[in-house]
Amino acid sequence: MSKEKLIEAMQVVLADSYTLYLKTQNFHWHVKGPHFQSLHLLFEGQYMDLASAVDTIAERILALGSKAPATYAEFAALTTIKEGDSSLLADQMVQTLADDQEAMLNTLNHALKMAQEAGDEGSITLLGDRIAAHEKNRWMLVSSL
Repeated sequence: MSKEKLIEAMQVVLADSYTLYLKTQNFHWHVKGPHFQSLHLLFEGQYMDLASAVDTIAERILALGSKAPATYAEFAALTTIKEGDSSLLADQMVQTLADDQEAMLNTLNHALKMAQEAGDEGSITLLGDRIAAHEKNRWMLVSSL
């Protein structure tokens, strides 16, 4: 039973990661204002990291013997992250992404608990790495406010 719970949790991690990837890229494209250059680069670094993470997470789900969600509809049904509003002001974008990093950490910590219960060291390692990345991302965003 714990393997199924782990797979379900990993599918949410994937959906949240993909949704946050799209949102961060959206903000990268649409940010404006006096801090444009630094925020444009910050957002780019974060969405590039997420693009790589999405592939790693999907492959882990496949390695666990399940199908990885791979459509907008599947992601929308699973994600806890809301889509981005490109009309937000720069500081609102930063705050929104910082809040989303916190939501990602909640999702990741839940999946980590499921991986620990399943005794799945591969997933534990992957999730630990993602937690560290999102903690750093949150810190960088909060420090930009």
